[in-house]
Amino acid sequence: MLTAVATGGAALASVGAFTHTATASSGGWGPLSCGNNLRLCTEVEDDKTAFGWYVGHDEPSVLFYSTEAGSGNHMQYNMKLPVQPAGSFNDNKGYTGETTPAYWFGMAMCASESYPEQNNHNTNHGVSGSAGPACTPDSDTNIIDPTVSGSYKNAPGVAYMELQFYPPGFASQFADDSCDATKWCAALTIDSLAEDPINGTMLNSSCVGQVGGSIEYVNFAYLTMSGTPIGPPNPKDFQFIGSGDPKSSPDTFYMNGNDNLTVSLTDTANGLKTTVVDNTTHQTGSMTASASNHFGQILYDPSGTSCTEQDYTFHPMYSTSQPSTRVLWAAHSYNTAFDAETGHFDFCTQVDANTSTCTGKEGPPGDQEPVSNDVSNGTYDDQGCFSMAENTNPNYIPPSNQPQAYCVATNDPGFDGTSYHSKYWPNGSDDRASSVLFSSPLTGTGSGYTDPFPQAALETDLPRIETGNPQQNCLRTTGAGCTLIPVTDDGTPANFYPFFSIVEAGGQGKSTACDWGIGNKLPESIKNSHVPPSVNQYGTALFLNYWLYGGHGSISANHYNDFNSGAFTNPC
Repeated sequence: MLTAVATGGAALASVGAFTHTATASSGGWGPLSCGNNLRLCTEVEDDKTAFGWYVGHDEPSVLFYSTEAGSGNHMQYNMKLPVQPAGSFNDNKGYTGETTPAYWFGMAMCASESYPEQNNHNTNHGVSGSAGPACTPDSDTNIIDPTVSGSYKNAPGVAYMELQFYPPGFASQFADDSCDATKWCAALTIDSLAEDPINGTMLNSSCVGQVGGSIEYVNFAYLTMSGTPIGPPNPKDFQFIGSGDPKSSPDTFYMNGNDNLTVSLTDTANGLKTTVVDNTTHQTGSMTASASNHFGQILYDPSGTSCTEQDYTFHPMYSTSQPSTRVLWAAHSYNTAFDAETGHFDFCTQVDANTSTCTGKEGPPGDQEPVSNDVSNGTYDDQGCFSMAENTNPNYIPPSNQPQAYCVATNDPGFDGTSYHSKYWPNGSDDRASSVLFSSPLTGTGSGYTDPFPQAALETDLPRIETGNPQQNCLRTTGAGCTLIPVTDDGTPANFYPFFSIVEAGGQGKSTACDWGIGNKLPESIKNSHVPPSVNQYGTALFLNYWLYGGHGSISANHYNDFNSGAFTNPC
């Protein structure tokens, strides 16, 4: 089921879509659609308003804070990619793709045609054709407090950028979304939300259908060695054989497990530039979010049928990175952040090839149960399933007693699968993939990266997605019933939830004393009171304010979307 050598599970790229089974019966799986259970889109605060049904996924994150100018638009990390267990595949081993479809580094971006849509030609305080507030790149003048009456009138449009790293996997783009059976790849993605919460409007349905079926649309481009996209990144011109197929070009940038990387994100005159230097192979991949590279926006038209793409250069939104520099439509409170997406892998004993649903039993060995597939009820966690017919590695033949299939849909309604079992997460054992290791970012003046971020916080969006589980009475209005260990389909607490560790730096060629990792408790963990080796590190429910959809500037009652540790002195 998984490749035998240096493999993760089925890695999901941000525009990952089950195009071979895009049917209503399978929950509307479709290309580029964040609304159709796309795993790696930025999590919105109000999915049922935006999409009409539950969309949710786990995002355990480290947030980095600094008041230094540049910390919101100019930073560099060091990163070490995981190594997979040696030998033939065994479903009692733990592979990266079974726990996360992607790791990413994030940043808030200016986007004139994105939420709250008060600054474009169609919507400005309800008046057509008038000029609205502009987003000044790299500036804290863009900070908006939604609790201040009328503040939406000065709110520029905002998108969220994720530089995503995809582990090797089993089925390739675009049936599933790994780039290669043994190698890693990366993509620059930018999510916009075509919604006006003040007046209660969204992008017209005709246009939504042309950009993937969702008002949360994505610009997507693999990093390449030349820095030129292999196809148009913008959502209207995106090509599944081209933009979304890494093997369609020899220019695609690949990496190997255990490679040491230097990851830089910085604003330029041509837009945000992301650069990954592989210090092991001495190759470099890059991508710039520029109009000349055909990154673009969809002009906001809520009432008509038009769908106009306009090439656009994306620049970072803020100068600094603080709790106030957030994306006001996102469930998370982040700006500068690292995330380990999780919750999208489960074994299945039998797959219906026509619907890509699990028709046998779901779950890892020792915890198998009948599927919870009830699409009429809005549950989809046994969807997006793959069988041996889609195996991309001819050298892999699964043992006869191993499950022959797996599913990669979201944890809906309960939190089941390998992501919530401790035996699949890194803990230093040879039968687990090693943890990703990454440094805290450095910022600085000019082109340099010399200054640390003095504070950090740990955050996960569990309250936001626990409300979709009828087995768990999590109330986002108060935080009551929301738990650090989420509840399964059976109504019992999950076996495990991943947490971050800080470990000795391990000679990655940098001066900082430690790195971050995620999984179970990692070897060489450094004791720190702010980063305890348990799920308790995520702290308590975090209160955030949002505009009420159609509320003309009033505040929504749904405030608790995350657990957050609060800011603490950055140990790395």
